[in-house]
Amino acid sequence: MLLTLASSRRVLFFGGKGGVGKTTVAAATALAQADAGGRVLLVSTDPAHNLGHLWGRTIGPQAQRVAPGLDAVEIDPDATVEAHLAQVGDALRRLMPEHLSGEVDKHLALSRDAPGMHEAALLERIAETVERGLRDYDLLVFDTAPSGHTARLMALPEMMSAWTEGLLQRQQRAERFGDLVRNLGSDEGIGGRALGGERADTPADRDQRIRELLHRRRHRFAHLRETIVDATTTAFVIVLAAERLPVLETIELHAQLQRAGVAVGGLLVNKRSPADAGTFLAARRRQEAAHLETLRMALPGLAMEQLPLQPDDVLGAAALRGIARQLLPAETS
Repeated sequence: MLLTLASSRRVLFFGGKGGVGKTTVAAATALAQADAGGRVLLVSTDPAHNLGHLWGRTIGPQAQRVAPGLDAVEIDPDATVEAHLAQVGDALRRLMPEHLSGEVDKHLALSRDAPGMHEAALLERIAETVERGLRDYDLLVFDTAPSGHTARLMALPEMMSAWTEGLLQRQQRAERFGDLVRNLGSDEGIGGRALGGERADTPADRDQRIRELLHRRRHRFAHLRETIVDATTTAFVIVLAAERLPVLETIELHAQLQRAGVAVGGLLVNKRSPADAGTFLAARRRQEAAHLETLRMALPGLAMEQLPLQPDDVLGAAALRGIARQLLPAETS
């Protein structure tokens, strides 16, 4: 199931409860597709980055080659917020009258810790990554943050598109009002000074740049929204352990993704206990089977693949290829 999705989609998101092995499964899938000849970008959006630990090397915000055909990126939310605010600040200073530069700085300082700022900045980075990645790679694989954060993120593109559309409409109304004020006098008169006529550029120039900025932003969010709700392009794989809480969280995450219009391509049950390694693990496996039956009853018809509990830590390309080999004969029982 999993490798079939990787070969038939352009974007895969891996999500689920923390600690279930999302990073390992995402990396193994990405590496398998790269080994098959694809150009793959593996992206971590989880603040608790594990890609670098998994590959035994430092991975940062710029794409770097970790295996033939496979590049990896770790998006740092804090650095993303700082870069986002710097970009917004630069744009605002160019668009606003010079005497309001101090107000811009105050606004940005307050915005840094505002609710939703991290999500908005991260979403913009993801949108940019998807836009560029679809041009440069055959497959984009996202290793996401734990369930609740990811579910909100999947719903954000539609909200941000609507918010940006509202900004455009307000900007158009403000532009019409600006035309009215400017008609009251020349650029050297009251109207011109009130709208920042002391700048070398004209208010009309600033209006045009604001329009272009908002149109770019709207297009980026709209493109991301179109991409993630297109089931032929994108699939979401929920990774879980066969335990009570991960199973219940998986059922809720599936419902949230459905409400957001995101197609769930399947379930990957990780760290499945063996049945032939002593009475303790055999009993554990029977308990896991009961939890998986609850999952099957709640989500009938959704493909489910299972990976056994590994005897060793997964570290490096060789271990990840071992995981990928276990995904080839899909176990659905």
